[in-house]
Amino acid sequence: FNKELKDCKIALVTTAVIHLKTQKPFDMEDPYGDPNYREIPLDASKQDLMITHDYYDHKDADKDINIVFPIDRLKEMKERGEINSISEINFGFMGHIQGCHIYTLINETAHQVAARLKELKVDAVLLTPG
Repeated sequence: FNKELKDCKIALVTTAVIHLKTQKPFDMEDPYGDPNYREIPLDASKQDLMITHDYYDHKDADKDINIVFPIDRLKEMKERGEINSISEINFGFMGHIQGCHIYTLINETAHQVAARLKELKVDAVLLTPG
């Protein structure tokens, strides 16, 4: 990988349990977590997003989603020419995955998202925790 960052298409992936308000929330009842993901379109407004998570204090992130999903910072980098483009689709995961769901995350979900990233022609991913 010898591309300069300014030539890259970047996707944002978070384990902060972010999703669109119109999407099914992540499963907070399962003690092993939720190994699924949610696609977050680049054109989604901050008001369209929410955090469904009981395992970390996200009151500040609820006020400014950029704390855990820095989409506005990526947009600013694109405007300044520091990156080429941002993926049309970005991804939200739950970071609290245990037990049997680890297998699903590694062997199914990760492969699905990797395939989507290739399909979207993403060069690099910015991963943010929750």
